[in-house]
Amino acid sequence: MGTTDRFSRAEVQRILGLSPKQLDYWDRLELVSARSDQGNRFYDFRDLIALRTVKQLIEQGIPATRLRRSLAALREKLSQVQAPLTELRVLSDGKDVIVEREGARLEPVTGQFVMNFETRHLDEEVQVISERGADEWFALALDYEADRANRKTWAEAIHAYENALRKDPRRTDALINCGTLYYEQGNFEKAAGCYRRAIECDPQSGLAHFNLGSVLEEIGQLEEARQHLRLAVRLDPSHPDARYNLALVCEKLSAFDEAREHWQTYLQLDPASPWSDYARQRLAARTAKSAGRR
Repeated sequence: MGTTDRFSRAEVQRILGLSPKQLDYWDRLELVSARSDQGNRFYDFRDLIALRTVKQLIEQGIPATRLRRSLAALREKLSQVQAPLTELRVLSDGKDVIVEREGARLEPVTGQFVMNFETRHLDEEVQVISERGADEWFALALDYEADRANRKTWAEAIHAYENALRKDPRRTDALINCGTLYYEQGNFEKAAGCYRRAIECDPQSGLAHFNLGSVLEEIGQLEEARQHLRLAVRLDPSHPDARYNLALVCEKLSAFDEAREHWQTYLQLDPASPWSDYARQRLAARTAKSAGRR
């Protein structure tokens, strides 16, 4: 794939991990705008370099509006430079923007921290985007997930799972794993979306029903949560976590008899877990209340 290729908005979003809102916002600020040819809007490779630079600068803490002012200052001082983001080496210290040109650093605002924005890696990424299959993207996502304590790699893992799903939209394991990452980030809406898609692909997936029920419980949709958790325990009666979460949901719905059943089953399945004491407390509390009403 050469540097004269054209890329649609969807391809740019996929390659760089950008959202439509980011592209629209940067377009309005005139940081990087799509090109037009006979009514068709597209980006070229130079635009990808510029967009990647904008993304990295913003991730380093540079507000988009400040970046716009810096680029305007550069164009004023260097009239022969039309596209600073691709013609110059743009750097950030997390607060300000500087550029490097022919070994000299120019400071349209201020700055001192140097970061090297390589374009070769982007070129390789553009090439490999169409070469990897679903299995390869899935394996790459698992590699990114390997260090669960490092949340910085979660976005890369999600990106890889999404690419696996573009290759194979019915890949249930990718949907469930991606949904779990969204869930752990607190993005319950996207997590639920992944789990619903997994259920559409495999209605008999007890894990997908369990995960969706757990998300729905988090956002207060208790009755629907109970329905999915009931399906989860029906499909996998030996899943202790599904029993535990279902018991919690039933208690919130004042379905105490059903909750008691699931607490008891949970204790049979996992009597020594860290949460077993709580299950015993709930059973004891209900027993005491029942005795008090007699």
